[in-house]
Amino acid sequence: MRRRLVPHRCQIFPRWFFAETPTQTCAAPASKNYFLLQLTIMKTELQFADDERLRKVTLALVELEGIDWGRAAEVAPEALFEKILGEARASGTEVFGPRIKAARDMLRNGRYKPAGRAKPSSEYLLAAALEGSFPRVNPFVDAVNLASLRYMYPMSIFDADKAGRALLCRLGAPGERYVFNSSGQEIDVEDLVCLCAAGPAFALAADLPPQPARGTPIVNPVRDSMATKLFEGAHNAVVVVYAPGGPYGAEGTAIASAARDLAEWCGRPSESVAVRFASLS
Repeated sequence: MRRRLVPHRCQIFPRWFFAETPTQTCAAPASKNYFLLQLTIMKTELQFADDERLRKVTLALVELEGIDWGRAAEVAPEALFEKILGEARASGTEVFGPRIKAARDMLRNGRYKPAGRAKPSSEYLLAAALEGSFPRVNPFVDAVNLASLRYMYPMSIFDADKAGRALLCRLGAPGERYVFNSSGQEIDVEDLVCLCAAGPAFALAADLPPQPARGTPIVNPVRDSMATKLFEGAHNAVVVVYAPGGPYGAEGTAIASAARDLAEWCGRPSESVAVRFASLS
């Protein structure tokens, strides 16, 4: 069984939302031309499997429509790297201790043990920042990595046109795995929180049998699938923030700030941005 998503908060962000005053949330005067981003309803649909273990997870989806790669340099300028990497190096690992533990507990289900190479991607990014080897991929992936480092939540970004607009959040099934890099390495996702492409378009493109009831895993808080990775030239994308919920919710309260940063940074060269928060609770 699965449950249709009933989001407990849903926000659509116009350009004035990203003004210098971070607390501005009221509508701009209609007489002023503030709406430089097209207002839109999120096209991506999300459902949760009817699994009590998913109550430990809260998700934020940031949907980017009409990406202009000619302006991609605006997403993660060098000053942003310097600021966030500097903050991480000054803080070290101790300040993030409770959140790191909560993120690991969020993923601890059945056979899945979030340790070693199976730990949340946010921990890899923190280690890389402290070692001076923080990765650079492309501006949108870089922005997601910076947000993940700042808030210590694992995050994903994928090509929305490759994945399709129907998503299912569930735990990976026995034997499920996917390739996560160009070398062909695979991750075993059994009992790991995954977002799955549930629409027929993805199955057709990947030459897989349609599985609308279960979908095919494409991203998770550890590694994302090569099948839907975001490359230059993509038109639309979705960012996923995985934050602790349920009994670990005290460490998940910064999810709105994380989503807001992502919407601001990645929204600069995008025609429209939609943000939605969701959980099984």
